[in-house]
Amino acid sequence: MAGKLKPLDVARLVAPGKYSDGDGLYLVIAGPKSKNWSFRYWINGKERWHGLGSFNDVSLREARIKRDAARQQVRAGLDIVQAKRSAREDAKTVLREAAAPSFQECAERFIEDNWSSWSKKHRAQWPSSLKRYAYPTIGPLKISEIKASHIFELLQPIWVEKAETANRVRGRIETVIAKNIDIDDKEFRNPAELTKQLREKLPKRPKRTQRHHPALPYADAPGFLRELARAAGTAASALQFLIFTVGRTNEVLGARWSEIDVLHAVWRIPGDRMKMGENHSVPLSDAALGVLDKMRNGSQSELIFSNDEGEPFSDMAMLAALKRMNYGHVTVHGFRATFATWAEECTDYPDGVREAALAHKYKNDTTAAYQRGEKLEKRRSLMNDWAQYIGGELNRANEQNAA
Repeated sequence: MAGKLKPLDVARLVAPGKYSDGDGLYLVIAGPKSKNWSFRYWINGKERWHGLGSFNDVSLREARIKRDAARQQVRAGLDIVQAKRSAREDAKTVLREAAAPSFQECAERFIEDNWSSWSKKHRAQWPSSLKRYAYPTIGPLKISEIKASHIFELLQPIWVEKAETANRVRGRIETVIAKNIDIDDKEFRNPAELTKQLREKLPKRPKRTQRHHPALPYADAPGFLRELARAAGTAASALQFLIFTVGRTNEVLGARWSEIDVLHAVWRIPGDRMKMGENHSVPLSDAALGVLDKMRNGSQSELIFSNDEGEPFSDMAMLAALKRMNYGHVTVHGFRATFATWAEECTDYPDGVREAALAHKYKNDTTAAYQRGEKLEKRRSLMNDWAQYIGGELNRANEQNAA
């Protein structure tokens, strides 16, 4: 029954408690200065208390009008309290998003945070690629405002004509976005992720034909190495070391003295410098150690193969050395194929040993086992045989000259 309270009685009430007027309307007194109207209702089995205002501001008559309006909303299925909470959260979200940095600001902060650990190449490419391809479309947008359609818009013009650039730009955008989202937000989906939908919308790229790095026939390798030994310059020495260790260009040019274990004749390359991300140990033949001895004399840099400023060579340095020797028809990477063909056709070493020597991705447990330390000596024997094959005559000549 409604209308239980009288205006005069309401004004006189001071004892703490909840005084019902009926139909869910209560005068709630918590203390001498706390006297408020509240509407009590139930929805989905849960009790709710919806505030209607202070007694000082809202009369009994006005409280009843508010109660009736609230009852109509509850009857319509609205959870008034929850709606009020949601409205407050939405308002907070709007404020947070208004204060949130733009994508360009996030990207510039990410670049600044990583600058000291990046190579010159990264320092040059990250800012320039984002400035040219990303900022015009999404630079001013907040992270929450970026959609997959924006990524499509900026990638479409370069997806086919500049495929590698497009791949890198997309990956950099994805990285910046991922760096600036809540790690606990399970519903968030990175708009720069290369989803099936995005891939289908982008122009179709022509099928890539497999390219093989032109390699020197292994029968010509000994003669080439004799010529290489007579070539001057650090790049030529780096190429010698690469051939003896069958390493990759970036692994050799980034080699550091701290990675060389002279006592055990091993080059230990950390995983962050390897293509497969796994630590790799390379047994060093006497010939490879000889190259290192030559480089150590007068070296002031932590890098084994560095220019006059102590900085790493360009990945084109060894290729330039090949061209100067009139071997421009082969590639640096091709010497790995030269080794692989020789090892397969001229030796009886198991596949696992050969694959592990090349630091290929483990095809099976056997290959993985030959990469581990306890199998290192099997690979050492292979690398010694390789050094003997390609440099045997040179080594014997050096020994005779030393005598």
